[in-house]
Amino acid sequence: MTVTADTGVVASVGAKDAASFTAPAKGAPQATTTAYDVGASTNIKWHESRVGRSEKEALLRQRGCVLWFTGLSGSGKSTVACTLEHMLSALGKLTVNLDGDNIRHGLNKNLGFSAEDREENIRRIGEVAKLFAESGTITLVSFISPYRADRQRARELMSTAGDFVEVFMKVPLEVCECRDPKGLYKAARAGKIKGFTGIDDPYEEPECPEVTLEATDACGAPVDPEVMAQQVLGYLQDKGYLSNGDSSAH
Repeated sequence: MTVTADTGVVASVGAKDAASFTAPAKGAPQATTTAYDVGASTNIKWHESRVGRSEKEALLRQRGCVLWFTGLSGSGKSTVACTLEHMLSALGKLTVNLDGDNIRHGLNKNLGFSAEDREENIRRIGEVAKLFAESGTITLVSFISPYRADRQRARELMSTAGDFVEVFMKVPLEVCECRDPKGLYKAARAGKIKGFTGIDDPYEEPECPEVTLEATDACGAPVDPEVMAQQVLGYLQDKGYLSNGDSSAH
């Protein structure tokens, strides 16, 4: 198996073909993703770790999990996730914050915003989040992740890696558009951005999220990010994620 450094595309080649395999030249048109069934390969083997998840969690005195923040652009996903990460750090808990914008600067920089690329975007980050959760890390993921099917696949990945906690930023489109911190809604309304979630591409709201964070309280007053983060922190405490890492509680 060969990974081309320029494109990130994985190509399957047999041993006798490897010597003649040539990576695509720079500047040549490239597919963003390549499907490859490792199940058909006799050369790729799964290697089990000698240190299990429960042992890692016991060392960290916490339970690995994935907090999946989903919502429209401008709903506050990254802000709340960063605030929560700071709170958890103050409690001595190990976290990693996987932000959608940041990931597109590196791991997913070869992906666009078509439905197919968005699906691959979420598939990749789901796999990365799984690795962190398996290590006992409290993993914060902040992606619009507009499609239910993609989020469901990410949830199913966590069946052996720790719990999947879907955090829905329930902030109305008009509020997000009013905030518009990056000017993206304005550009989308002007036709400069096509396929923008909430404008000309759908956002499918979660049906049964573990945590729902609303933009306003019962009196209609705006809810601060610190209050939202505290709500998620309370959920983690109530469910035992911040305890001594006893995986038998899963």
